[in-house]
Amino acid sequence: MTQVLTVILWAVVGAAGGWLVRWGSLKLARLEGLESGSRPWQVYGPPILAAIAFAVYAFEIASLPVLVVRSIFVLILVQVIFFDFEHHLILDRVMFPSMGLALVAALVGRPWWAGGLFFNRPLVDGTPLFDALAMGVAAGLLFLIIALVGAAIFKSEAMGFGDVKLAFFIGLLLGWPYTFTALFYGVVLAAVGAVVFIVSHRSMKGTIAYGPYLALGTMLLLLQLP
Repeated sequence: MTQVLTVILWAVVGAAGGWLVRWGSLKLARLEGLESGSRPWQVYGPPILAAIAFAVYAFEIASLPVLVVRSIFVLILVQVIFFDFEHHLILDRVMFPSMGLALVAALVGRPWWAGGLFFNRPLVDGTPLFDALAMGVAAGLLFLIIALVGAAIFKSEAMGFGDVKLAFFIGLLLGWPYTFTALFYGVVLAAVGAVVFIVSHRSMKGTIAYGPYLALGTMLLLLQLP
């Protein structure tokens, strides 16, 4: 019974956080000179997804500090998902502070992350911060190469630099080896999204936003971590 109440209460917190994300996204869109839509998925999507994610996280995660930390990052990912779907843009105003939060998480130690095992060093010597930076750079470089190669082959922007910054953030947040699993999830989900796009539009012309799928992959991975 206690767990059920916790799940319900945390879902309510998530819904409130989702509404705050939507409100903040509207403000950020105005700062960028963008016109925000008012379709149901745009308005109600963030609070609904945040409420569902918070409820699932509360059901799976017993430690309150870990639940709070992961839930904060879930809200960041929810903002990325819906803003990128709507505007095909991942904002530096969101990514750079989020990178700072991920570095703080690495600095104080992450209960879900093996951290220093990547460099065969214990967690207590401060290497999680170094590992986070290493994985952030690795993930960012990987997607930068993909973006440059795609642009060279297709003579157009195959992947935006917002996705590169998002990959860097994911590397900072998850570290080794979870970053690559989250990115794999994101790529698979993007492939499914591309198929849905092609079928629904009956055309292979057009582009899809990769950021939401990478963010969803990260949310799935955050839930699965020990």
